[in-house]
Amino acid sequence: MTSAAHKSATHKTATSVDASEMAHFAKMAEDWWNPNGKFKPLHIMNGCRVKFIKDEICTHFLRNPESELPLKGLRILDVGCGGGLLCEPMARLGAEVTGVDALEKNIKTAMVHAEKSGLDIDYRYSTIEALIDSDEKPYDVVLNMEVLEHVTDPALFTKHCAKMVRPNIKGVGGITFCSTINRTAKAFTLAIMGAEYIMNWLPKGTHQYAKFIKPLEMVRMLKDAGLTPDEPLGMTYNPFGGTWKITDDTSVNYLVRSVK
Repeated sequence: MTSAAHKSATHKTATSVDASEMAHFAKMAEDWWNPNGKFKPLHIMNGCRVKFIKDEICTHFLRNPESELPLKGLRILDVGCGGGLLCEPMARLGAEVTGVDALEKNIKTAMVHAEKSGLDIDYRYSTIEALIDSDEKPYDVVLNMEVLEHVTDPALFTKHCAKMVRPNIKGVGGITFCSTINRTAKAFTLAIMGAEYIMNWLPKGTHQYAKFIKPLEMVRMLKDAGLTPDEPLGMTYNPFGGTWKITDDTSVNYLVRSVK
């Protein structure tokens, strides 16, 4: 397994890493691959978002989504990859995957699990800013999933992620996916009170309402970063079936696909 575990360094590019958020997630790092643990909501959500991302990538790059390795030859960067919940299915679909996270414990967890799973994933204890400073080659696909609500400056972070999306070549540019939580009363009730205080799916303090982002704000950030975003789509949880699906309801969880 390829790896490049970088120690944190002084960045020429201003960083949006939030130290308090890192400390919070450090306490949960070893639980990433426990489907009934602290990251249970992401495990349940993963099937929905993986299928959506795969299908959209295949449409964009004219791939057959039903083929054995539909993403073969494509380079994918997962920013804030955590324990690798998205990196691994992308690698199984044939992509060359790089996972970057500012928390060393997350990267160590991801590396161990990938090795046990026989997957070759380039995990790096690093930041998006460090990639920019090192003149990293842009990627075909950049994933920025469930991260924006945990950084200090979402607009700056979005611009940095956009720099890692490959430019338009012969009419086809890179593609990026961003997902986060809307700043609504419903989101506060479900994502914070429900998930953290009633259902105990997440440790208390995982989310801060003030850091939630409205879809119009995300769209503006993406445009300011030089990307062309689609209309935001909701990711809706069905508590009776225990499943997620893509909908038009962006009142809580939502995602945006953008191209360069």
